[in-house]
Amino acid sequence: MSDDTVRSALRSDAPLVLIEAPAGCGKTHQGADYARDLAATRSERLLILTHTHAACSVFAERTRGAGTRVEIRTIDSLITHIATAYHAGLGLPADVATWARRTKDGYGHVAVRVAGLLRRHPMIAATLAIRYPTVICDEHQDCSGDQHALSMALLGHGARVRIFADPMQRIYKDSALSGSCPTHDWATLAAQAQAFEQLDMPHRWSGGCTDLGRWTLRARATLKDGGKIDLRGNLPPSVTVVFAENQARRNLEYQLSSTDRRPIDGFVRSEASLLLLTRYNETARSFRSFFNRRIPLWEGHTRSALEGLVDAMGDGSGNSAMLAAAIVTFMNEIGKGFSPSAFGDRFEKEVRDGCTARSRGKPATIQDIARLILAEPDHRGVAKVLARLAELKQSDQDFADVEMDCSKEFWEAVRLGAFEDLDAGLAEITHRRTYGRPKPPEKAISTIHKAKGLECCSVVVMPCDASNFPDRDDARCLLYVALSRAKDRLMLVVSRSNPSPLILV
Repeated sequence: MSDDTVRSALRSDAPLVLIEAPAGCGKTHQGADYARDLAATRSERLLILTHTHAACSVFAERTRGAGTRVEIRTIDSLITHIATAYHAGLGLPADVATWARRTKDGYGHVAVRVAGLLRRHPMIAATLAIRYPTVICDEHQDCSGDQHALSMALLGHGARVRIFADPMQRIYKDSALSGSCPTHDWATLAAQAQAFEQLDMPHRWSGGCTDLGRWTLRARATLKDGGKIDLRGNLPPSVTVVFAENQARRNLEYQLSSTDRRPIDGFVRSEASLLLLTRYNETARSFRSFFNRRIPLWEGHTRSALEGLVDAMGDGSGNSAMLAAAIVTFMNEIGKGFSPSAFGDRFEKEVRDGCTARSRGKPATIQDIARLILAEPDHRGVAKVLARLAELKQSDQDFADVEMDCSKEFWEAVRLGAFEDLDAGLAEITHRRTYGRPKPPEKAISTIHKAKGLECCSVVVMPCDASNFPDRDDARCLLYVALSRAKDRLMLVVSRSNPSPLILV
């Protein structure tokens, strides 16, 4: 199928159009081009629903100039918006977003209630369809059953729905919640659509490395069919395989011998634009030490440690001991060095004891920090403690080993101190982050989940072993998402002793 047939299908009168869109084959271009055309030729509003803020950023950039007729938001934000309008009937507080953030699987529970609301009161979906007569659903393979129900409700009340999806990029698990709708089946949905097309032109690589694009599509087909990617030969020059054995003793950490890491270091030094991709957050954090902290973490949009700190500060306001414990937890989640043995235990003890003991040197400095939280046992005091730690890292040798690997998350916690209300402060900071459309640095370490939707000239995927990529459907999707981020050069770091069963070596 060609780009022209996809373009025609999108602009047809068909109520439901499905586009199967492998990574790098022009999905965002097609969707954004359609959105721009619609905004230029019709007076109606168009809604683009994504699953990640990174995807929102890409669509915002590609539809710049379309004005207010194109609205871009995550599907969670739309569901939360609906729930906020009808919160009383749904048994939710007025601040639905805060409730969802503080509740386990909160956004999933909100989606369950909103899906039920739309079934009971179809006029709500009808009103939304009037407001948004055309809806583009991006990365629809990641929809839960309840999120999918929202799209189908809009379709059922007259909206034209254009769905882009790739079953091979389904990397987010759908939590089974009580009362939730069943997850949609892609094949069944394709059979129901009035138009179904597939993108198959590897545009991401058309500007230079076409052999990498063709190889990536073949790898996708192999993984989709349950096969193994053959790395034993006949690879394009743009694909490099390095064999290395992880010597780290702790689970999910990463360490190599000087011999094994030499080609990796050379590759990393030679590339101006680079993503280092791995499966787990703990391994990504370990990479910071592996590369001597020269390469920053790509933090994406999610701030789980910050949200946990906000919850702890809300529960512990007025309780200095609880706030001190929350600070220690936060510092160890976003960095290293402020461990219980090095700082945390003494810091918490000083807070509990009221800083009454006579101290000198490092203990006296810790005591000074503890006094900040005793003087202001709330989020302002916490912010002052964090800001003081940043100062001490630069000025006091005793604190030189304290690292803030998630620096953006750290400084957002500091900025909370400028707000009168804690939850309002988090909401404002999150709003600024969302509409600031942050992008990763030229070289960055990232989990595969956070890199979804991104592309980069060069990519390293490591470690490609059985622990990270077992023979499961989710691992097949993760491996494909990882290797398809590369535009020009791809390096796969493979274990000989424990290779992934998804590859042949």
